[in-house]
Amino acid sequence: MGKYHQLSQEEQYTITFLLRRNNSLAEISRQLKRSKSTISRELQRNRSNHDDGYRAEVAHQYATARRRRQRRRSHFSGGQWKVVFRHLRRDWSPEKIVDHLKRFHTFTMTHETIYQYLLWDKKHGGVLYKHLRIITKRVRKRYGSRDSRGILPGKRHISTRPAIVETRGELGHWEGDTEVGTDRYHCILTLVERKSGFVIIKKLRSLTVKEVTAAAIRAIRKHEKSFKTITFDNGVEFHGYKKIEEVFPIVCYFASSYHSWERGSNENTNGLIRQYIPKKTSIKFITQTKCDWIAKRLNTRPRKRLAFKTPEEVYYAA
Repeated sequence: MGKYHQLSQEEQYTITFLLRRNNSLAEISRQLKRSKSTISRELQRNRSNHDDGYRAEVAHQYATARRRRQRRRSHFSGGQWKVVFRHLRRDWSPEKIVDHLKRFHTFTMTHETIYQYLLWDKKHGGVLYKHLRIITKRVRKRYGSRDSRGILPGKRHISTRPAIVETRGELGHWEGDTEVGTDRYHCILTLVERKSGFVIIKKLRSLTVKEVTAAAIRAIRKHEKSFKTITFDNGVEFHGYKKIEEVFPIVCYFASSYHSWERGSNENTNGLIRQYIPKKTSIKFITQTKCDWIAKRLNTRPRKRLAFKTPEEVYYAA
């Protein structure tokens, strides 16, 4: 295959026009005075995922997004990336690496830059992602377009939360997420109090708005006075949050898509739960009794960040 040369937007519109007139690859190549391999590569790289066709507008967005990502990766030198890779191989999370870079090196980068690189590296056969306990969800492929999935008018973004939530200065601010088993049907709901790390786990019969909302209400009802806010994952299963706000004096917030580190308490707790429900395990036969047992084990386990008190001690003392 010959060397690929970037096509102009005008050429992309010409390809779209010729394809709609059922011109062959050879004819398109002849009219644009481009090699067949260049046209073929263009169609492979920039074909619309939505309708499996080629459209100039989408092709231009894809190409622009790729160049932008490449610029972000190339912004750092090989030596700087070697520092990041060294810490990744020591099983450090991107958040820990960024904090370390800020304190001990003359450069820094964002958590998202590292996560994006790991996703790119994984796609191209790399294995660095295996050093992470959690790898973020795949990024969207509809480059350049607005992400409308999971959008519900009125949702409060995590950035609008009161400052005291971020500082863990008082009890009553929770994070919520779901964990799905290998059958992609049976799952659990986890609610974690940020200050104490106290966790509530509810078994779900299905990952639906109705089921998740009902389970959350059952969980909150037993601890109603200890709930002030909840920050949920951005999944559509939490779109029944207004019902929760109607039943209880609670304000709900939502994290950004694919930004798992914004709900660090929840992500850390989900990692601890995997000691009892390993990843790639079916949740079908996990009962509510088992969920309560796991929660009890975690709530009575001393934590270093709590000066080796247990989440239960801190939660009920507050």
